[in-house]
Amino acid sequence: MSEPAHDQHAEMMLQQTAQADSGADMPLEPGVHAPQPAAQTYQEPQMAQPTENLGDMRPVPRVAIQAFCDVEATAAIIDHAGKDRRMTKAHVKVQMGGIAAAVNFYQTATTPNLILVESRLEGMDMIHELEKLADVCDEGTNVVVIGHRNDVQMYRDLISRGVAEYLVAPISMSDVMDIVTSLFVNPDAAPLGSTMAFLGAKGGVGSSTIAHNVAWSISSNFKSDVILTDFDLAFGTANIDFDQDPAQGVAEAVFSADRIDETYLDRLLAKCSDHLSLLAAPSTLDREYDFSPDDFTQLLDVAQRGTPNIVVDLPHVWTGWMRQVLSNADKIIITATPDLASLRNTKNLVDTISEIRPNDEKPFLVLNQCNVPKRPEISVADFTGPLGIEASVVIPFEPALFGLASNNGQMISETDPKSEIAASLDTLAQIVTGRREVQPESKKKMGSFLSRFSKKKE
Repeated sequence: MSEPAHDQHAEMMLQQTAQADSGADMPLEPGVHAPQPAAQTYQEPQMAQPTENLGDMRPVPRVAIQAFCDVEATAAIIDHAGKDRRMTKAHVKVQMGGIAAAVNFYQTATTPNLILVESRLEGMDMIHELEKLADVCDEGTNVVVIGHRNDVQMYRDLISRGVAEYLVAPISMSDVMDIVTSLFVNPDAAPLGSTMAFLGAKGGVGSSTIAHNVAWSISSNFKSDVILTDFDLAFGTANIDFDQDPAQGVAEAVFSADRIDETYLDRLLAKCSDHLSLLAAPSTLDREYDFSPDDFTQLLDVAQRGTPNIVVDLPHVWTGWMRQVLSNADKIIITATPDLASLRNTKNLVDTISEIRPNDEKPFLVLNQCNVPKRPEISVADFTGPLGIEASVVIPFEPALFGLASNNGQMISETDPKSEIAASLDTLAQIVTGRREVQPESKKKMGSFLSRFSKKKE
């Protein structure tokens, strides 16, 4: 919610509280209720009947939503909302236990796009519990609190600490869908998705394999939706690696850019798993694939509006459209091998990317196919020194493992989940999604709600 909207919400809560104190009868905003007189005993909220007018609600994108409720009625409302046709793309899970259960759960699990927590605590007691939740939340997670007291000061305190919204129970289905829409469908909001562009320093370094495995790792480990787009239209291998043979894919999206929207894009996607969808390349030579610099822009813009993670597998070429994709990407990952040609090309890429993106972070570097027996190699230190960046991961040469996975249409973690390479690819997935820095895990610091959640408002 924007700051003006927050102010309006706060003023409405003040008016409601004043009206409740004076005994006046005033219409209330849905989901916001005047406090009960002190003499009345607390009553469990009852589940509203599904007769609400939801016709104006827009479909929500592919987001992960988890709720931790204190009362069964609230859990039933959220569960019912999650089954609505407008929420079919979202992944909604509801558990009981409130904030304490959420803190315990995320000690060992990654956090979703949105967490709904219900609590009957008040004031600093609630804030202390939410600070514990902040310590186990990943950056970019939105937190919505469902409370049982219509207190404008508590509302302001929570918003100032980066909580996305504060709702007062009992809530309705429209309340749940409204907050999801305001966070992820609002046209004025920042794009939901982050674009990760993978390219090789030269041909044959394994950039596509790295991209496909990272996409799989994000979708399977974080339970976060991913669209993998194969932009090597003539020779792409994503369909082979995932054992897919879709009739349509990225070519139809690019050649029909004037009519591409979320509905059309959904029809082109091939589903690889619950959280991973593929926009495959045709991998045929029946036409020439010549594009202007902006031909891929509309496709990526539409994909970003509806999916948290967009993995772009780029071919080893240098064109106007390639430069444009790299210029607009959120993260860039360069895969290289420890040889002189890769070092020269990587240096050129890093320097050029720094020129076209002077205010962005430098690309991530993956050193692949290392420690080949009897092959002279440039050491990791000598390779990274001239670049001014560290290698995010260093992957050894294991042709048997990679060959077996490729021939079986599997990812490395499916073929040998206990291998060091599978662990390295999982680490790379954490790094490029911002869940981990290029440093030992022990050095990672946890921030407050303000630093962890409020960045989305900047």
